[in-house]
Amino acid sequence: MKIIECPRDAMQGLTDFIPTELKIKYINQLLKVGFDTIDAASFVSPKAIPQLRDSAEVLDNLDLSKSKSKLLTIVANERGALEAAKFQSISYLGFPLSLSETFQQRNTNKSIAQAFDVVKTIQEICVKHQKEMVTYISMGFGNPYNEPFEASIVSEFVDQLNKLGIPIVSLSDTIGVSNKENITGIFQSVSDEYPNIEFGVHLHSDLETATDKIDAAYKAGCRRFDGAINGFGGCPMAEDKLVGNIATETILSYLNKYNIENTIDKSEFNNALNMAPQVFLNR
Repeated sequence: MKIIECPRDAMQGLTDFIPTELKIKYINQLLKVGFDTIDAASFVSPKAIPQLRDSAEVLDNLDLSKSKSKLLTIVANERGALEAAKFQSISYLGFPLSLSETFQQRNTNKSIAQAFDVVKTIQEICVKHQKEMVTYISMGFGNPYNEPFEASIVSEFVDQLNKLGIPIVSLSDTIGVSNKENITGIFQSVSDEYPNIEFGVHLHSDLETATDKIDAAYKAGCRRFDGAINGFGGCPMAEDKLVGNIATETILSYLNKYNIENTIDKSEFNNALNMAPQVFLNR
């Protein structure tokens, strides 16, 4: 079971700037918890995401000496990928590829066709610099822009990513429209068809449906879950009401309920849980 904690996603939409020192302190605490990966930074335009303009400084001050967690950073173009690739501490470069033409333009200022070209370039950079690429298929469970959406479109995108050699694909519910049925159907379909790709889910949800979504993904075979403590986050580029991330504590509650083995240190997780309001709410 791989749990990916996403402080980057939780922070990116906040307008009140979180002090760099506090970001470093918080992510250093997350490094003690036992997460497989921490989505810690973003090398995108500071005009687009001003909250993360200090990502390089944050990464330079993380203490990885006693942590087995790996680091992931989001990039949106070749320049960001090359900058991120300089950091030995980073294991994964993530790119948001959307099934929605509208959202791809909003999120990366590119068409879907152009975005696939960027995926190819970033994959080449990853291979050259011994990184792994994670491609997020955003709007992967529904489209709010009155554009075509069906499960076969997801499969078509995955097929193209497979041809590019992308090792990890995270199916992303950017606006919280997924449900048990489409999570089960879409995840099983692509994971059965492309067994060489590691599939995960990055789900957004309200509290009432979060556990049902986790249950559906797990029973469909998912063993890679993104979450954010307290469910903070949401994509500011969607220009819709922000629907928060699946709360990490909800994922852990599900795993504990069914005695599913995981690597989380409960004491250190509680320390991070107690620190989160200081980071996100009480500055």
